[in-house]
Amino acid sequence: MGKNISIPFLKNDMQMKYTAVIRTLGKGGKNYQRLLNSLLEQSIRPTSVLVYIAEGYPLPKETVGIEQCVYVKKGMVAQRALAYDEVSTEYCLFLDDDVYLPHHAVETFYNELVGQDAQVISPCVFANHEVAIKDKIRSSILGREVCRLWSRKWGYKVLRTAGFSYNNHPVKPVYESQSNAGPCFFCRKEDFLKIHYEEELWLDKTYYAFPDDQVMYYKMYKTGLKILTSFDSGVIHLDASSTVEKSKEKTEKLIYSEYRNKLIFWHRFIFLPEKNLLLKFWSVIAIFYVYGIQGMKYGVKCLFGNKDMSVAYINGVVDGFSFLRSEGYKKLPKIKSCQ
Repeated sequence: MGKNISIPFLKNDMQMKYTAVIRTLGKGGKNYQRLLNSLLEQSIRPTSVLVYIAEGYPLPKETVGIEQCVYVKKGMVAQRALAYDEVSTEYCLFLDDDVYLPHHAVETFYNELVGQDAQVISPCVFANHEVAIKDKIRSSILGREVCRLWSRKWGYKVLRTAGFSYNNHPVKPVYESQSNAGPCFFCRKEDFLKIHYEEELWLDKTYYAFPDDQVMYYKMYKTGLKILTSFDSGVIHLDASSTVEKSKEKTEKLIYSEYRNKLIFWHRFIFLPEKNLLLKFWSVIAIFYVYGIQGMKYGVKCLFGNKDMSVAYINGVVDGFSFLRSEGYKKLPKIKSCQ
């Protein structure tokens, strides 16, 4: 795997054993320290803490003295799509370096997972249902993040637009989902390995791997794993220094990455696996709607002098289609739906 730095393992007497696995560039700073501290304060403490840091980056100064650091290739997918040979426990708590977990978080995850007979659980750390009404309307019209007024079963669902819908009035502590936020999730190691996430390294070819979280969770769902969203865990996403900065250059890179990668996601996970010809046609209508309305939006921006965003959008779409025609894409194993 990579260079290891040995540490003593934590021990606890709980029947359920898990390993905390963290991906980082080592730049989390005080937020990373807060994460480490919160792991030590869990009612069920981890057996060990493994930190997967990108090659070429210095080890973080922040520590609680019990971590094992492993150097791996850089990438949002590359630093998660691992074999986890270092993990000896049944369960894993997957983390980014900017998450805070209250005292009961892991215990809550485990109880809800077992209680719902599910395989994967993730906290709701991006509260879409709490954003302003005008933002809900705008995102729904664009087909990216669509507000569902009510649902007794679903928290998040993937749409044929390659976006997702969310429950606008979550009243239960936990819901089933097809997608979730990626900074934190809990599952068995063997269940995570079932999805062969390494097949989705095409996401790392862009500056931002977005929508890597949706790709991972939806692949879990298509593989037959039952996914939950916990609304009562109290987990907080702290936004570390690695979070996307709102500069013009980075905004353009994000636009390019989103519309390249979402086109590939749509084709790979929605269009190709669909066997019903009518639904297949409806999927085409849905993606044409989303990319058409985005094309009009960036066309207007271009008319008002903002050509760079328009170019980023066009290049993303063109490169997405180019990858779909490539030998590399054609060699990827097909997505087989167990749902």
